[in-house]
Amino acid sequence: LIREEREIDVRAGFNRLALREVPARIQPETASFSSLSGDAFSLLEQNFDFDLLTPEKLLDKYVGKSVTVIHKSQADGAERRETAEVLAHNKGVVLRYPDRIETGLPENARIAYGELPPNLRDRPTLIVDFDAEKAGRQRAALSYLSEGFNWRADYVATLADNEQTLNLAGWVTLTNQSGASFENAQLQLVAGEPNRVKPPPAAEPMYAAETAVRQRAAPLVQEESFFEYHLYTLARPTTLRDQQTKQVALLSAANIPVRKEYRVQHDDFGWFHKTDDSFPEDGEKHPVAVVVSFDNREGDLGIPLPKGIVRVYKNDARGQSQFSGEDEIDHTPKNETVRLKLGTAFDVTARWKRVNFRRVSRNVTEATLRLELANAKTEAINVVFVETLFGQWKILKESHPHEKPSSQAALWKIPVPAGGKTTLDYQVRFQ
Repeated sequence: LIREEREIDVRAGFNRLALREVPARIQPETASFSSLSGDAFSLLEQNFDFDLLTPEKLLDKYVGKSVTVIHKSQADGAERRETAEVLAHNKGVVLRYPDRIETGLPENARIAYGELPPNLRDRPTLIVDFDAEKAGRQRAALSYLSEGFNWRADYVATLADNEQTLNLAGWVTLTNQSGASFENAQLQLVAGEPNRVKPPPAAEPMYAAETAVRQRAAPLVQEESFFEYHLYTLARPTTLRDQQTKQVALLSAANIPVRKEYRVQHDDFGWFHKTDDSFPEDGEKHPVAVVVSFDNREGDLGIPLPKGIVRVYKNDARGQSQFSGEDEIDHTPKNETVRLKLGTAFDVTARWKRVNFRRVSRNVTEATLRLELANAKTEAINVVFVETLFGQWKILKESHPHEKPSSQAALWKIPVPAGGKTTLDYQVRFQ
């Protein structure tokens, strides 16, 4: 949504106003035009002229009309002029001279036109017809929807050396492909999923409001609830040019407590038939995911976080920042937990195998299963293992106690010593 204000000269009675500098991808049916000076306008008609001036379009408009063909002599540079009628312009131009008909233009020739056709514009223009009660200079408001904008949130997180806290910086990445530039615009961003009858562009739509420049001493972004969404108002105006991508600071928070977790998830419902490992006696190797999480609570954080990608960095032994992984978060309300799956652990491995399987009866089966965890790190760790189970199941035996977070999952928290191994054995009955 673009809202702008313009100074215009108004005549008493009928007025036709050409509003240039509107986006090429404007939705003209959404345009609203009104006076801010207290004198009402009676809108009569709105037209959006998007037939833009190009050499080809200009020649199209002159089909059936006369033009001047200027020939330039290669010998002495002298120019000779002829009048010709444009008969057609379709994969080339057809010209009727007083004594002949020719196709195309000869070398060193050009066409001169008498005037510019009225509906051919050098840039997209919204034409507004209205009646005004009084003459004079007035301030008017114009608002409309336009495609060609998008925005996303990008976050940079830096883990502390002890991996107990992180610093988080948020940026808004804005892209303008609308066909118009906006100088000193006051930007407001809506995070959420407003319904659109016509599908919007792939990224979330950006809602930009253009007003006069105002200097404020305020935080980077002012956040507020808006309907069922969240509205972010940038504290300072910015210029967003056509065909430009820019970043604007969104938030900054330091020393956010984080939790690090190693996680193995086995969620193949056909697990008990699987025999595709090259060395079946060793079991199936499963990746051990590294997950860091933090709570979006009061403090330096505690504001709704727009959907975006979080890129995490950490300093190496030399103090140089290294990329550690990235993950995408969804729109995250205040007081929710943010979980980032950053990659796969190198020094922690997991192998899962079926030790035994038997059919107790027609509808009841039992399986003895094993998870072997190895830790080559110099510190002890805990690994979270989640097994997806089906039907009506029951753990009959286990070497470590499990939790039941849902009807289709069993969860174990398994300690693994530094440089050592831990084995989880468990027997499951299905029916």
